[in-house]
Amino acid sequence: MSARRLLPVVTIAAILVAPLVASEYALTILTYIGLSSIVALSLVLLTGKGGLSSFGQAAYVGIGAYISAWFTLNTALSPWQTLPLIVIVVAIGAWFGALITVRLSGHYLPLATIAFAVAMYFVFGGSDFIGGMTGLSDLPRLTIFGFELHTAAHSYLLVWIVLLAFMWGVRNILDSRVGRAIRALRGGVLMAESMGVDTIKAKVQIFVIACVMAAITGWLYAHFQRFVSPAAFSLNQGIEYLFMAVIGGAASIWGAIVGAGLITSLKQVLQDTLPALIGTTGNFETVAFGVIIIVLFHVAPEGLVAAVQRKLGWTALPGRLRPPDAALPTRERAAPGAAMLEVAGATKAFGGVVANHDIGLTLHAGEILALIGPNGAGKSTFFNLVTGVVPADAGTFAFHGTAVAHLAPRTVAALGVGRTFQHVRLLPDMSAIENVAIGAHRRGRKGLFAALFRLDRDEEARLFDEARRQLERVGLGTHLWSEAGALALGQQRILEIARALALDPNVLLLDEPAAGLRYKEKQDLAALLRELRAEGLAILLVEHDMDFVMKLADRVVVMEFGETIAEGTPAEVQADARVREAYLGGAE
Repeated sequence: MSARRLLPVVTIAAILVAPLVASEYALTILTYIGLSSIVALSLVLLTGKGGLSSFGQAAYVGIGAYISAWFTLNTALSPWQTLPLIVIVVAIGAWFGALITVRLSGHYLPLATIAFAVAMYFVFGGSDFIGGMTGLSDLPRLTIFGFELHTAAHSYLLVWIVLLAFMWGVRNILDSRVGRAIRALRGGVLMAESMGVDTIKAKVQIFVIACVMAAITGWLYAHFQRFVSPAAFSLNQGIEYLFMAVIGGAASIWGAIVGAGLITSLKQVLQDTLPALIGTTGNFETVAFGVIIIVLFHVAPEGLVAAVQRKLGWTALPGRLRPPDAALPTRERAAPGAAMLEVAGATKAFGGVVANHDIGLTLHAGEILALIGPNGAGKSTFFNLVTGVVPADAGTFAFHGTAVAHLAPRTVAALGVGRTFQHVRLLPDMSAIENVAIGAHRRGRKGLFAALFRLDRDEEARLFDEARRQLERVGLGTHLWSEAGALALGQQRILEIARALALDPNVLLLDEPAAGLRYKEKQDLAALLRELRAEGLAILLVEHDMDFVMKLADRVVVMEFGETIAEGTPAEVQADARVREAYLGGAE
């Protein structure tokens, strides 16, 4: 076994052996590290993978702690009986909160979580029935089958077993169809939605999971500490949890432990040593801690785990493709010549600039239609209107005879429309095969709970087999496990086509697919597009390489200043005086 594969085994063995060799004080510190690691792990899922920054995790830790504390002190409920109550209350509350907050973008989401954290701190401190600023004490210890967990070793083992269980669960979620949708959020909502991902649902799911994980941490904390007060759940603590995730490596499950371990240990060492070194008391550890954090951000901005992996030359390990039990079902192809995309009167203005005016076209099955024009002609805007990225001011859109009034990228993808982008949109840290598997997202059905308990393996095998097949089809079969960001630009564009094909589309929209390709690669791309045309796909192509377009397209539509100025076969368009004047160099 390689050192890299052996490292998690050694780490887990060390966790289990620690109670036999460590002092009670060390075990207490390790217990705090374990508790912080769970919260940091929730932020790995929420922030590192899902791209949603939250400063409010400490508030959810407090909610879990206070619910269990109050009910165990004032009712006949045991700590274990309060646990499902905490999960239900927090899950419902987080779900409502997520519906409001996850739609926010930019700095508004972090600010909303800061506001929530501050508000909850004052709720905890200003509510007399939960002890106000004094808090609640003499909480019962946890028991397991009548055995009271009264030693530091007992608490340590329970906390770290829960942490390992959460690590296993988060790993399972991320290694699934649902997990790829979550990781796609960092690549941009537009790309994910265009692949058929319900991005709001994905955001809500990880928000609820992260909040429940934090609340369970609060439950453990309350009965390990046997005391709760608002000071432990302040905004400062929420910021510290986020520091832990980011410094350890917000994109790494193991980064949660590294970050929590480093910051918790560092704070303890500074608090113990600085007063003696300086010769006076004070909060000097806060200043030193801040300086060290800033230095770490400069040294390892992507996190310590990623920095060490890069230093050791550890790239992503190749996965293992499991033979599928059956192929994914495919769409029924339309009859050759059937109208697959019908657009009439498409109009879009941005302020006083009319990008598209009364644009119409019909795309048929088994046809390659090229949309050309100089830069600024409105071609990309038209693509965005058709795919629902930008709402049209006017116009009608029909896909295979079905008129769609309110286009949205996810709706268009569901209708069997695959697309690429003018500027490549991939997940650079994910392998090529995982990027393509995102394209097949709508062809799977397994959800969150199936992923959590590994009940989705058969479907995963089918999705990855489809992704492999499409990569081999476009000539990237030797790059299955290569990081997408490490591929050349031309290969990345071809990878986007493979991802669009994994959707099993009837209509394929390609935005400048030949840009950045060498001559031989363009020939291979042309051969692929002819093959897809022969299979009955309807292909709409935006491209600036006129030699590529004129040898490939069946029909050409020419745009200038947002309007159609010509339409016909390549020969007819090339002979059109307006086209030659506007685009091909002027009439002789």
